[in-house]
Amino acid sequence: MTRRVVCPGSFDPVTVGHLDIIRRAAALFDEVVVAILHNPSKSGTFTIEQRIDFIEGASADLANVRVAAFGGQLIVDVCRKLEATAILKGLRSESDYAYEVPMALMNRQLTGIETLFIQGDAASGHISSSLVKEISGLGGEIRGMVPDPVRDALYARRPGA
Repeated sequence: MTRRVVCPGSFDPVTVGHLDIIRRAAALFDEVVVAILHNPSKSGTFTIEQRIDFIEGASADLANVRVAAFGGQLIVDVCRKLEATAILKGLRSESDYAYEVPMALMNRQLTGIETLFIQGDAASGHISSSLVKEISGLGGEIRGMVPDPVRDALYARRPGA
C-alpha cells in the first residue's frame, strides 16, 4: 500500500517554510501531493498555474512530490479521491496549532482521515506568504524567504517595476 499524504494550502506564494515541510514530508511518505486549494470566486496574487509552476520548480528534485489544484471541495474529499492516508500540516506557532486542531478533529470525524503536524523550522517560522507579499510590495528585500522565481515575480509586480 502506498503511503500518500496531502499537504494542503493556498501557497500564494510558496515560501521556504512551505518547501521545508514538503521536503520533510517527502522523506516520510511514498508520495506527497501538494494540494493547492483555491476559491474560484477569489483572486490571488498568482494564478493557480503559476503557483503549480513555482512549487514544481522548487521541488523538481523530489521524485515523490506532485502538485495539483483543487477548488470547491473539502480537503477530506480530496484525500478520499487521491486515496491519501493523511493530511500533513506545518506549524509555525502556538496560534497555528490552535487554528489547525479543530479542523483536524472535524476532518477525522467526517472521514476518519488523520491530520499530522510537523513543526516548522525555527529559521523560517516567522515567514508567511502574506508578510512576504507585503514586504515585497513596499520595496523590501525577500531574498531567502521564497524561491528565486517567486521573488522575481513579486519584484516584477512592484509599482514602477
